Amino acid sequence: MALYNQHVCPIDNWLYNQSCEEELQTQIGPPFCCTLDNIPFISKCGTLPPESCFFSLICSMGSFMVMMIVSLRYAHVIEKHQNCILNTASLSTGWICSAGLMMVGNFQVDNAKILHYVGAGVTFPTGILFVCLQSALTYRLAKTQGEYYLAHLRLCVTLLAFVALVLSGVFFCQESFALQHASAIFEWVFCVIIMLFYGTFAFEFASLSGDTMVILAKGGPQGSSAREHKMEALGGLGGPVPHSQPHLHQPETMSIL
Repeated sequence: MALYNQHVCPIDNWLYNQSCEEELQTQIGPPFCCTLDNIPFISKCGTLPPESCFFSLICSMGSFMVMMIVSLRYAHVIEKHQNCILNTASLSTGWICSAGLMMVGNFQVDNAKILHYVGAGVTFPTGILFVCLQSALTYRLAKTQGEYYLAHLRLCVTLLAFVALVLSGVFFCQESFALQHASAIFEWVFCVIIMLFYGTFAFEFASLSGDTMVILAKGGPQGSSAREHKMEALGGLGGPVPHSQPHLHQPETMSIL
């Protein structure tokens, strides 16, 4: 949409400040001069209306989806295995990334540059840190051959994302038109790779159950461990459970619902 409205330069146009001298075949409408203000960064593609409205909407929805995915992954690890430092760190990193993405989408670079760059400075590093933590967590929890294949896949995706992010950052700091154009391309590549990484959680989420939602609602493993401790204490009495005992669990059941 930004390209159709001629708010950014086409990806295949590397002739900045020289494109006014010749008409580009890919352009629609009057001749358009490509300058540094029109490099097709993700932020530039969503800084002017009407595409800025969709940019804010997509980033807000993406922020919510990231928050839900990292939370479900956190509860899934607790249910199937046990909580650990990597799992807790991944949850915190994912939520911080979600907050940064919300800032990026709602503070466009041409309208609130400082807040936009603060959001981007939070989103990109925490995004790559999250996938690194999840790759390490996958290796730690892997037991079957298929789980090790998934860990290898996530490691390869993480390495590709890291390379794309580093190249995008290095080229962005250069004054060359061509290098900044390449920075925009690697920025798009990085975001696509990160979204593909999130797609790999479909393997774990296929086994989600009601217990996962209970752990998520309780905010951690405290509820499940407390319930197991209570059942062990009842089993240790050596006799039948009194008829009045189910009433003791009724408030807990209601709180779960």
